[in-house]
Amino acid sequence: MNSAQWQKKIPEQERLIFALDVPDVDHAMRLVELLDDRVVFYKLGLEMFLSGAYFELVAELKNRGKRIFADLKLFDIPATVGRAVSQLASHEVDFLTVHGNDAMLRAAVAERGQTDILAVTALTSLDRSDLDDLGFQCDVGALVLSRARRALSLGCAGVISSGLEVAQLRANADPGLVVVCPGIRPVDNDENDQKRTLTAAQALNAGADYIVVGRPIRDSADPRRAAEKIQTEIFTYFNKL
Repeated sequence: MNSAQWQKKIPEQERLIFALDVPDVDHAMRLVELLDDRVVFYKLGLEMFLSGAYFELVAELKNRGKRIFADLKLFDIPATVGRAVSQLASHEVDFLTVHGNDAMLRAAVAERGQTDILAVTALTSLDRSDLDDLGFQCDVGALVLSRARRALSLGCAGVISSGLEVAQLRANADPGLVVVCPGIRPVDNDENDQKRTLTAAQALNAGADYIVVGRPIRDSADPRRAAEKIQTEIFTYFNKL
């Protein structure tokens, strides 16, 4: 597929989503202050949710003009998922992940307000042997594509997908699908517990709309510089198009 068919009008600086995976709001705000205008979009996950100050942080980031990706991977009976989504939507988060079946996704979409629902396809921490253990006998790419198509048909904005499956999504799914890729690593970075990873440029070239970066920025000796380097990689990629 020609890239013009799926590329969306997203400000280049917003394509980097920083995973603010830290245990408390004080730690989070130190990073936010340090990163300043180098990061516009923040992912807030389960660790921060359990800190007790999740929505305080959401409010503070929104007041600073930041965008919020609530990565909570909701999975429960549809009615509970729907009510949870309604609560989160009232805080004006931009993206919210749901890791469930059709009924759960349908309930989430019904209560989403202005929040875009992203369906989880296959976690980037899983490899082929992990999927076998979970009972998924199909190819990973086929699993991701099937979930993406169903999510879009149910009204989800897009999916979370490893960069390794993005090209297949772009070739076989609706171009309007929003694709967010976690597990992005600099070329010289240790993968840690992410097993299916790409660099920022590789993921964008495959068709990612947004890339999620955590440890390479958070654990860097100079997080601000680390974020700048990834933003430069993004800008360089799009300036070559």
